[in-house]
Amino acid sequence: MAALATGAVLLAGACAPFVTEAPTPERVAEGAGSPGSPGAGQEPGAVASGTALAQLETLTVKGRAPKTGYDRDHFGPSWTDDVDVTYGHNGCDTRNDILRRDLVGIVLKPGTRDCVVAAGVLPDPYTGRAIRFLRGQRTSAAVQIDHVVSLSDAWQTGAQRWGAATRTAFAGDPLNLLAADGRSNAAKSDSDTATWLPPYKAFRCEYVARQVAVKARYGLWVKPAEKDAMARVLSGCPTQPAPTAADATRPTRTAVRIDTQGIAAPTPSPTPRPALTTSRPAAGPPGRP
Repeated sequence: MAALATGAVLLAGACAPFVTEAPTPERVAEGAGSPGSPGAGQEPGAVASGTALAQLETLTVKGRAPKTGYDRDHFGPSWTDDVDVTYGHNGCDTRNDILRRDLVGIVLKPGTRDCVVAAGVLPDPYTGRAIRFLRGQRTSAAVQIDHVVSLSDAWQTGAQRWGAATRTAFAGDPLNLLAADGRSNAAKSDSDTATWLPPYKAFRCEYVARQVAVKARYGLWVKPAEKDAMARVLSGCPTQPAPTAADATRPTRTAVRIDTQGIAAPTPSPTPRPALTTSRPAAGPPGRP
């Protein structure tokens, strides 16, 4: 497999901004200057249109609704292909759609119509590490698919009012899905920005921008502490563009040096050892010890 050949590859684009069109002179001007500072000609403290910061200001702010009644089943079958979003109805489940989008050097399982990913390498946006993926009962969990805005958080910020079709679309929308390190995904659980951010700081701007875009797209609100946390992150990258639906098919490309000597291999579940049986030595002939 080419991605696992001896050597090193640098995947460029740490916290690379989403780009949906060729930059115009106006957008170039907005993006000029050092990261975290206003663009050329922009007043200090001003929020440029088209940015994640500007989109954040459009979100409703109010308290968290009760989690009462939440169930994963309210968001449709896990990874169903029967959904009216990008990649929907393409003959492949959503989990494998996202693995094909986000992994590099992928190997597809024969006989699955180029659907099922058997192996590959994830330039993990949450840890900044390269993680080897190998499909299998004991190894697949090394790479998981994270809902950037968790289903539980969505339930508590507006999704209770949705119909079944909208909830299923939300759960399968690739704009809200990222392949990620399994342990980081478990640590995040259903946290929002106020209580969890990716350990890899270079990805935080893009991560929060995507959360904002998902909430804006589906009309979800943000909690006061959540908005404050989002604003703190995005104030360090004020020209970070607001993602659009077109970005759903573009993989994140974290700057990860892929070296086969240092790739984190999947950690399989331990296999129980068989019980040891102790046999006593056969007794010697009578009269001998």
